[in-house]
Amino acid sequence: TYDYPRPSVTTDILVFSIRNATLQVLLIERKYDPFKGAWAIPGGFVQMDEDLREGALRELHEETGLEGLPIRQLGAYGAPERDPRGRVITVAFLALVPSDGLEARGGTDAKDARWFPVDALPPLAFDHDRILADGRAQLSREVTASIQQSGRVAFDFLPEKFTLSEAQAVFGGRPEQLA
Repeated sequence: TYDYPRPSVTTDILVFSIRNATLQVLLIERKYDPFKGAWAIPGGFVQMDEDLREGALRELHEETGLEGLPIRQLGAYGAPERDPRGRVITVAFLALVPSDGLEARGGTDAKDARWFPVDALPPLAFDHDRILADGRAQLSREVTASIQQSGRVAFDFLPEKFTLSEAQAVFGGRPEQLA
């Protein structure tokens, strides 16, 4: 009774952290087609009775075991050919977290979950390279603005204890810029 085709909706969650003095992102290895065996941003289909944010947090938990992360919306991606299963629009979310104490593991439709340096990524499924590039650009804008304004937000995803040298190695700059 609906006159127009209905696209499916998914969520994808970029989880960034500093590990080994390097910006890294959490990826999952897909267990099923499409792109079986490929690496991807955690995510999946939104259920009919859930909010986008709830769906994103559910998918993140199901695929990586992580829960309670502070996510915020990054953007929407809807190129008609982005998913070989049909017309799928995704809403991407972003999280900046300290990774010490986070134990990610593959679950449901994820064979594995692993941290990767953003400068040494495997080939990604779907259009996840574009989403990741947009997330990285957003992170860069936020960190730059944060350091220029107060320096607080930039440290939200560092471990609880870190040295000034470690912060400098990650963000660059002089100590007076990071105070």
